[in-house]
Amino acid sequence: MWANSLLSLLPLAVFAFARDRDHKVKEQLVAPPRGWTLHGPAPLDHLVKLRIALPQSNFPALEDHLYQISDPSHERYGQHLSNEQIEELVAPCPESVDAVNEWLASHGIEGDDVGRSPAGDWLTIKIPVSLAEEMLDTKYHVWKHIGGEYLVRTTSYSLPKTVFDHVELIQPTTIFGTFRKLKSTIHSISKTPTEDTSQNAAPVASATGVTVDASCNSTITITCLKQLYNAVDFTPSADNTIAVTGYLEQFANRADLQTFFEDQVPAAAAVHSTYTLISVNGGTDPQNGSLAGVEANLDTQFAFGLTFPAASTFYSTAGSPPFIPDIGTPTDSNEPYTEWLDFVLSQKTPSVISTSYGDDEQTVPLNFAQRVCQGFAQLGAKGVSLTFSSGDGGVGDGDPDPATQECITNDGTNSTRFIPGFPASCPFVTAVGGTVFIPEIAVPFSGGGFSNYFSRPSYQDAAVEGFLKGLPKGTYAGLFNPNGRGIPDVATQSDFFKVFIEGEAFSVGGTSASSPTFAGFVALLNDARFKKGLPALGFLNPLLYSRAVGGFNDITVGNNPGCGTEGFNATKGWDAVTGLGTPNFAKLLDLVS
Repeated sequence: MWANSLLSLLPLAVFAFARDRDHKVKEQLVAPPRGWTLHGPAPLDHLVKLRIALPQSNFPALEDHLYQISDPSHERYGQHLSNEQIEELVAPCPESVDAVNEWLASHGIEGDDVGRSPAGDWLTIKIPVSLAEEMLDTKYHVWKHIGGEYLVRTTSYSLPKTVFDHVELIQPTTIFGTFRKLKSTIHSISKTPTEDTSQNAAPVASATGVTVDASCNSTITITCLKQLYNAVDFTPSADNTIAVTGYLEQFANRADLQTFFEDQVPAAAAVHSTYTLISVNGGTDPQNGSLAGVEANLDTQFAFGLTFPAASTFYSTAGSPPFIPDIGTPTDSNEPYTEWLDFVLSQKTPSVISTSYGDDEQTVPLNFAQRVCQGFAQLGAKGVSLTFSSGDGGVGDGDPDPATQECITNDGTNSTRFIPGFPASCPFVTAVGGTVFIPEIAVPFSGGGFSNYFSRPSYQDAAVEGFLKGLPKGTYAGLFNPNGRGIPDVATQSDFFKVFIEGEAFSVGGTSASSPTFAGFVALLNDARFKKGLPALGFLNPLLYSRAVGGFNDITVGNNPGCGTEGFNATKGWDAVTGLGTPNFAKLLDLVS
């Protein structure tokens, strides 16, 4: 214990020991991330799964293609790229492949010891800490988080000069998130009331001009969403696809899905509709009721309930239990987004995929966030629409309680800043914020703000600049990056969702509900396009901010407090609480088909 206490007091510089003359520092943290303390040396036989990113040879060209095929005013709109075309654009140059192969071989790593992504731009090796320290001229330690989790990480690593320019990054090295790398954005959960006192109340008017059952002010169902967003008269077909992702041992339950269908989608219940499981990296599909995940059940029930009879997929991506320093088992693993991306980029993919997980942007190293974001761009180029929850901390960090948010940067300056979420901050995904009640107002926990990593994309310029000009001069000066990518893009209802877990009905809230809801309506739009022989919508944002901007209900009431502030206000036009607003499906249908 004394040794551990002493280690925690030593300055970070102690670990920046003398480097091999042939090595150059590739990445180094200014200070240990806030909330982490040194626990002790990493066991030398502990296995780490290193992912090595080689520079993508021509990503700017892929980005150009993506924007052309996603811009409804461009002649190439909808002409999505094939897997082969995408892989050719992002494949590393032969010089990089050769240099890195030679480096690995010099350490006895070659052939089947190296896993390779479809384009060859990511390499994966599983080696003991002792070898990783030798290869990276570094020292791994066990770090403990204030929340009790442990990680095996280093604060600095180096590469031989011969491969320095041929490797973009290596992880896990300096990535310090909460150990649950993708924390669900579920905000609240409670058992539903045994009696709904609003059932006999008069219907309420929505922004779409249609009436909505009064009960929808306290309980959100499939019927509520279709009424609220003007899709009651649309009949979906089976010629459509949608998927949701599951991480961190979050498992969907088929019996609960059937109970949900019996309650809300009788036609699906009548044919015992269910999802197709796709296992990624060993992900499983246990059907023990006690293993049912709130997140996974919420996502599958509402995404698949909205789109029945579309073909539905649940991606189960294996996670890992926390590393326990007293047990020498190799349990440490990577950020699972990359495992999932490697898999889906090589497959035939559903046209819409929803993800309800995320983390504070600052806990993900910039270069790693950029590479993951580029992977999402590749999916967009294939014609896949990706929706992500915007988060449940308002303008603050992952803590949904504004009163306990610290909002302190982890760059060594300990400055107070708004904390955007990632991957919602990636400009190649559609970030979905939250609303509540009818008429709709912004839900206070709706994640929103501006990225500190990604600059504002051109498709947002007019909308976001209008919002910024409307802010009183000096509002939150220094607390956010006005030139960053704005979050969210759109919003939907995000509270009081009636979800079935182990056969019982619960009320669930969070932007975890918003992402699968919006994804469901995107899938319905694709359905209409497919019936006319049109391609899937693919990467949505250039369309949403241009031709489709008139297809949203503007939300002008509410705010998203955090970091000791009231956050941003919902206002006319785009805002950093609800984005462009909530969908009016009937209008969007006319605009996109």
